[in-house]
Amino acid sequence: MAETCTRKLIVEVCNARSLMPKDGQGTASAFATVDFDGQRRRTKTKLRDLNPEWDEKLEFLVHDTDSMATETLEISLYNDKKTGKRSTFLGKVRIAGSAFVKSGGETLVYYPLEKRSVFSQIKGELGLKVYYIDEDPPAPPAEQKPEEKAPETEENKPAEEAKPEEEKKEEEKKEEPKTESNKEAKKEEEKSSPPPQEENPKKPDEAAPPVKVENPPLAESEKKPSKEEKEKAEIVKRSEVTIGDLELRSLASDRGRSAYDLVDRMPFLYVRVVKAKTANNESKNPVYAKLMIGTHSIKTKSQSDKDWDKVFAFDKEGLNSTSLEVSVWTEEKKENEEAAQECSLGTVSFDLQEVPKRVPPDSPLAPQWYALESENSAGNEVMLAVWIGTQADEAFQEAWQSDSGGLLPETRAKVYLSPKLWYLRLTVIQTQDLHLGSGSEAKVRNPELYVKAQLGAQLFKTGRTSVGSTSASSANPTWNEDLVFVAAEPFEPFLTVTVEDVTNGQSVGHAKIHVASIERRTDNRTELKSRWFNLVGDETKPYTGRIHVRVCLEGGYHVLDEAAHVTSDVRAAAKQLAKAPIGLLEVGIRGATNLLPVKTKDGTRGTTDAYVVAKYGPKWVRTRTILDRFNPRWNEQYTWDVYDPCTVLTIGVFDNGRYKHDEAAGKQGKDVRVGKVRIRLSTLDTNRVYFNQYSLMVLLPSGAKKMGEIEIAVRFSCSSWLSLIQAYTSPILPRMHYIKPLGPTQQDILRHTAMRLVTARLTRSEPPLGQEVVQFMLDSDTHMWSMRRSKANWFRVVGCLTRVATLARWTEGIRTWVHPPTSVLMHMLLIAVVLCPHLVLPTIFMYAFLILVFRFRYRQRVPLNMDSRLSYVDMVGPDELDEEFDGFPTTRSQDVVRVRYDRLRALAGRAQTLLGDFAAHGERLEALWNWRDPRATGIFVVFCLVASLVFYMVPFKVFVIGYGFYYLRHPRFRDDMPSVPVSFFRRLPSFSDQIL
Repeated sequence: MAETCTRKLIVEVCNARSLMPKDGQGTASAFATVDFDGQRRRTKTKLRDLNPEWDEKLEFLVHDTDSMATETLEISLYNDKKTGKRSTFLGKVRIAGSAFVKSGGETLVYYPLEKRSVFSQIKGELGLKVYYIDEDPPAPPAEQKPEEKAPETEENKPAEEAKPEEEKKEEEKKEEPKTESNKEAKKEEEKSSPPPQEENPKKPDEAAPPVKVENPPLAESEKKPSKEEKEKAEIVKRSEVTIGDLELRSLASDRGRSAYDLVDRMPFLYVRVVKAKTANNESKNPVYAKLMIGTHSIKTKSQSDKDWDKVFAFDKEGLNSTSLEVSVWTEEKKENEEAAQECSLGTVSFDLQEVPKRVPPDSPLAPQWYALESENSAGNEVMLAVWIGTQADEAFQEAWQSDSGGLLPETRAKVYLSPKLWYLRLTVIQTQDLHLGSGSEAKVRNPELYVKAQLGAQLFKTGRTSVGSTSASSANPTWNEDLVFVAAEPFEPFLTVTVEDVTNGQSVGHAKIHVASIERRTDNRTELKSRWFNLVGDETKPYTGRIHVRVCLEGGYHVLDEAAHVTSDVRAAAKQLAKAPIGLLEVGIRGATNLLPVKTKDGTRGTTDAYVVAKYGPKWVRTRTILDRFNPRWNEQYTWDVYDPCTVLTIGVFDNGRYKHDEAAGKQGKDVRVGKVRIRLSTLDTNRVYFNQYSLMVLLPSGAKKMGEIEIAVRFSCSSWLSLIQAYTSPILPRMHYIKPLGPTQQDILRHTAMRLVTARLTRSEPPLGQEVVQFMLDSDTHMWSMRRSKANWFRVVGCLTRVATLARWTEGIRTWVHPPTSVLMHMLLIAVVLCPHLVLPTIFMYAFLILVFRFRYRQRVPLNMDSRLSYVDMVGPDELDEEFDGFPTTRSQDVVRVRYDRLRALAGRAQTLLGDFAAHGERLEALWNWRDPRATGIFVVFCLVASLVFYMVPFKVFVIGYGFYYLRHPRFRDDMPSVPVSFFRRLPSFSDQIL
């Protein structure tokens, strides 16, 4: 039996920055404790240093390499008080096992210190390098011949065995209390002392580790524990795991134990045909097996070796017979005949009422030999197994399925993964020694240069700069510009950098940078080294200068590949920055009802071959295609890890048009959209199952159309409430998006570039996920102009301002004494607020608290779906919808484009007037202070002088009460004309009269 390699986890505790002072003197004496898989290590204590540097390497043994991704590494910092008191907590860092990298790919990563509780005062960062190494097992010792032993007698028995049995029992009784007392003492010592220190494992050829061992040596009885002590130690080890880890593991185990608890169990008849055995074993004629259940018939491939080992799954609800017939046939071809004749070798029948049932985790049913009944030949047998199972059976995924067209690759259920995306940053610094032709030619035409870089299909350019001959700086042009690309793993082989001359339209030279050798960084603290590359021209110019660049792969960003409003993943690209999941998302795709026909079958009747695609994070799932059904039942369940609750699950339904294609023309059809559902996880209650039906709406050039309904079950299981609450207080995107942000225009360009990369990779899968499917799921066309979306967004803004308008109308009703008791009550409230101003904020927040508590019972209990009313699909005409479906550039006629352009001009004219009025109000306020109207500003100066004297003499409370009573005065004392301040403000000048 081959031995597996030994895996060790290496944690390099490098340094910490900006720790919180904890010793009362503005400093802290920090040490770190590292816990992994029940093992604990400790660093040295750095006295009185808020930026300690340890540079210590700690090793941990990985007991189970397969479950390492589910483990959690926890590093805690403490302030060592050097007294009998408990050490003060300085912060902790938790790293998921899925973020561990292999030796050689590690980098120094600074993790922000996390709080132990909501009220902890923690700040600072901890620099770590975490990686693992796989070591080969030691070579087995050479076999030695056992020495012959003399027969044991009472004299030469070992001393331990020579003792009487009674003495042994007495000694064991004496040792038991000692062992128990040692354990109790050890537990008390752990409770009263800071986290214990353990000795690092070291190799014989290495120097002594930097960790100082303070624990006493283990006793002999502890070095060789008994079986019972091992079991107790295992229990203690498990108890050290945090509650969140236990819940995550229990959720993961529940996932495998109840993988189909959100969907219905669908009964299937499974038939596994293994092989056949004929009486004439020397025959080389092809043999195949045929299965018949009523009108259902299917056969295996014809093979000479009679070995098929194929599984067939029949939907039990679609069977129209109670018996199964399995027959074996041979193809015999005579010399004078061209066509082969089929000859039956026998048949075996099964009554479906007597077929056994199997439910996982039961072991698979063993195939058996069955004699074939035949009138022509005897002694033939077939090996097969027949059972009733569900879609949870292990054989279902690879079986021939009756409801999805058999073994067609385009109709099978598949899981896809989006490629891992990185931002590649190229900083073009300068060029030197450029060969721009002869000196006189370059001096006459004054060359103008720019640098372009290309990665795959992405092409970006720097600005232009002129090259002169008077100064060294102009002779060696400098840009210092950043060009950012989107790189997908596996990377393109080369990044090509080219220097172009604008004046003659020719290339000065180019350089190729191997992408796999580019340095990776996780934050902006890493100092990147700039590099010089020689520029190469054509074959006659092997050297045309050199270029100075700085290039890196940015792992601290999350590459946005979805529309901003439907983001499902916000994790950084670098694996070292990965965090542990906060929960699990389980989705059961149960079925659809009342689907409309999408295409015609045999040119006579409509049909739909529906399948579902669900996307969350980088994981895409695709159900099997149910052929020719308007009420398909998939009953498939999938699971995702959740890292942020404020993300969106997207589910789309499509009609499969790819499984039938013209082989002669080499063309495949396209999948047709049936509808889409989005579910925001933050609107779901944790650990609750939602069974709902959602309408499938699709937007067509003729208008919105309901295509049916889909039934979905969703459960968001949270592992820790504290982690869930902390997620709401943390930034949405990784740290680099705020430290070194990308511009809005640049981010939009990179988002659509990432969408194209994801689409290209998924369409190259087997079977492919169509381009139209990926673009529909990613909402890649949201940046295109749409009159419908513009109206929807405008009325969304109006809806947000409705509350403000309602408050203004309520205030106006009080001011105009529409309801006199309310106006009188507001006068009393005004007096109370002025006399007791310290009660204003408590009253406001208590009022908000009571309103929110009252509205809790009326909250939305069902996740919302696409809203056709909010989307304004019924408020636009056919021409506006046709404009939305028009490509870019347009393919419509000139007359249609002219009408649409005039309509857009009219809409833009109203927006232009609104912007002008808004700008005029700001300019009037500015003119009041710039003496553009001397008389108006003079009046304002006199008003300011009088107001300062009045406010000096009159108490502020009296002024507030007086102004409040004046504002709330009865309409009998009110004039309908505009007030003096409004009239004065409208007379101020603006720049509107100076615009051409």
